[in-house]
Amino acid sequence: MFYVFFGLGASLKWASGPANVLLIALAFGLILATMVQSVGHVSGAHINPAVTFAFLIGSQMSLFRAIFYIAAQLLGAVAGAAVLYGVTPAAIRGNLALNTLHPGVSLGQATTVEIFLTLQFVLCIFATYDERRNGRLGSVSLAIGFSLTLGHLFGVSCFLKLSIWH
Repeated sequence: MFYVFFGLGASLKWASGPANVLLIALAFGLILATMVQSVGHVSGAHINPAVTFAFLIGSQMSLFRAIFYIAAQLLGAVAGAAVLYGVTPAAIRGNLALNTLHPGVSLGQATTVEIFLTLQFVLCIFATYDERRNGRLGSVSLAIGFSLTLGHLFGVSCFLKLSIWH
């Protein structure tokens, strides 16, 4: 819920001017880092169904638990969008930051890039949460947050058109 609320909230057009892709990417990355730091010890901070699916495929969790995690993630996302919709003025709300592909980018190209961005993100999560890893340095939550920020910077800058500004 918080992830969608803050991420989409930062993506809305609150002021005139061009889209600030860095602001949006940092908002998504920082809210994820905050959630990993806050609730990571409870559930592993599975906020993205792709992460839960990767943990299921990697035999890190049971099918039963994965189904309930994904259901909770989807319900949380809908709740976050609903709260944002309810507290945002209609003139700012628009289409709640719905994105489209840049002209000239095919669905196949965008899907391929999304797969690579998701793989990079899941790899970061697996690497930072690996208990067998010796010599852990730095913050797990910041590494995961920056990994997501990187994905947003690349994906939004190169392949998505922020339709809220056009």
